[in-house]
Amino acid sequence: MWNYNMMGWGWGSGPYVLLHLIWWVLVVVAIVMLVRFLFRIERRFLRSPSDHDRALSILRERYARGEIDKSEFEARKRDLT
Repeated sequence: MWNYNMMGWGWGSGPYVLLHLIWWVLVVVAIVMLVRFLFRIERRFLRSPSDHDRALSILRERYARGEIDKSEFEARKRDLT
């Protein structure tokens, strides 16, 4: 009678297969999450809004807060575009 555990065959059966599978799934998920995180950071630093977009954003914020009225908003918007 063969003792499969001593010959290395036992690692392929039982709960060890499931543990190895779970381990490798976790490793792959961690790598994917790391890559996504790094690309998200890279995009944030590479993408800088132009001065035009920033000026329009500030203008919209001032209009939303009520600092300027609609006619002044439209006039400044025309000047920017």
